[in-house]
Amino acid sequence: MGKLLIVNGSPRAEKSNSKKYAEIFQSFWPEKADTYSAVSQKSHALFSHIQQYEHLLFVFPLYTDAVPAVLLSFLKELETVPLAKSVKIHVIINCGFLEPKQNEVALSILRYFCKKNHLVFGMALGIATGEAILATPFAFLVRRKMKKFVKGILAGKSETLTTAMPLSKQLFLKASAQYWKNYGKQFHTSEEEMRSLKIEGE
Repeated sequence: MGKLLIVNGSPRAEKSNSKKYAEIFQSFWPEKADTYSAVSQKSHALFSHIQQYEHLLFVFPLYTDAVPAVLLSFLKELETVPLAKSVKIHVIINCGFLEPKQNEVALSILRYFCKKNHLVFGMALGIATGEAILATPFAFLVRRKMKKFVKGILAGKSETLTTAMPLSKQLFLKASAQYWKNYGKQFHTSEEEMRSLKIEGE
């Protein structure tokens, strides 16, 4: 099976949905995995013993169809560190779009990273409607697919799995609009203010 390190690639770190997905992963992983946040300033301490890991799992949100800047910086640093020859790279990406295919560009970036650095790309899980799905009755779909994702890692497979809420585009747009209206209310921001181009009162 081998030792596994989870790298949270979200700029929001401890407050991120990526952390929640990592916790769901941990609930199915047979042993306790180590964790690291890409926003941490302690990468040198991590890299000093990173060769002990046989699996690296990157969990991050989709940012403009790509990898968040904090994770990209981490990957650039990682390129300078010798890794175990047997190490396998796994990925969990969540996006706010309805379609899981929106994650494909970011997955291609990670695959290219592996190819460039002669690393093995293992399992991938692309989660759509990721900002909201865990707060809905459809959360079970994530857990079901995550269980299959873990089984794939343990079996040494290299597959891409996807999951999303089974909504029509019309219903998704209606629900997402209401979500942001409610979100704005938490910060005393009206719908009109959110639709404007003004930023922080400027």
